[in-house]
Amino acid sequence: MDRLGFYRQSIQGILTAYHEANLRADSQGIESQLVFDEGRDQYLLLLMGWEGDRRVKQVMIHVRVWGGKVWVEEDWTEEGVAMELLAAGVLREEIVLGFHGPGVRQYTEFAIA
Repeated sequence: MDRLGFYRQSIQGILTAYHEANLRADSQGIESQLVFDEGRDQYLLLLMGWEGDRRVKQVMIHVRVWGGKVWVEEDWTEEGVAMELLAAGVLREEIVLGFHGPGVRQYTEFAIA
């Protein structure tokens, strides 16, 4: 499998596992939705629904493949999607924590861009 195919498979597997865990945990009417756009290499896990009178619509995870790297743009998980990517075999230097500003990324253990 080529690198891009490996990235896609890894990202989709990780997001699917979080989606399935959210489906099992949901007891308040909050839906978990997966959005995979392989044509643009954008992958999202959305949470939406209602908590009483308050509308909930949140991006829980957003990962994209851009510039030959895996960019974690949004991550509201406890473990961290970057750690899951590492466990799946994506190299540290291939992961960018896009939710950190460019000046901060140099202090992380991951790629800066």
